[in-house]
Amino acid sequence: MLTRWSKVEILIESEKVFLDLTAFCLTIPDPVFFRQPNEKWSIAQNVHHLITSTKTSTAAYALPLFLVRLIGGKPNRPSRSYEESVSRYKEKLAAGAKARGRYAPGQIKTSVGKERVLANWSHTTGLYLQAIKKNRTDQQLDRYIVPHPILGKITLRELCYFNIYHTIHHLDIIGMRSITEN
Repeated sequence: MLTRWSKVEILIESEKVFLDLTAFCLTIPDPVFFRQPNEKWSIAQNVHHLITSTKTSTAAYALPLFLVRLIGGKPNRPSRSYEESVSRYKEKLAAGAKARGRYAPGQIKTSVGKERVLANWSHTTGLYLQAIKKNRTDQQLDRYIVPHPILGKITLRELCYFNIYHTIHHLDIIGMRSITEN
């Protein structure tokens, strides 16, 4: 069965996964949080990448709708389900899609402190959730599209699904990293 979440369900699932990431990171010792394995991102870099991605997504829900329409246009199809959206993202990753440009984090200094990184994550996700809650109706999530660097043009609902799964994807990555490094 394909899942089409309501705005309320999207907000609940988003908040849950955002809190799960924070809770997990709080269990990681600072040296492990900032340690960068060969040719891989540190846990701090993964969180920074999620902050950048979530901040960018927030604009789609915070900007006036006429600007969202101007930037993205009108959808020519119904929104994909959560499962279809995740499958499409996984296909793109399997085909070699990677974070580039501002989405690829640089080195993060230990002196920044894990608490500050996680406070930034919490602040960013709070603004994201508030923007959806206050500025978009359930129907608007299907009526507006935005460009995504990997997925092309997607509806605002699909962007919500992306942010949920994207956080889960990175939580899985950092969870495996902490297991192998402790």
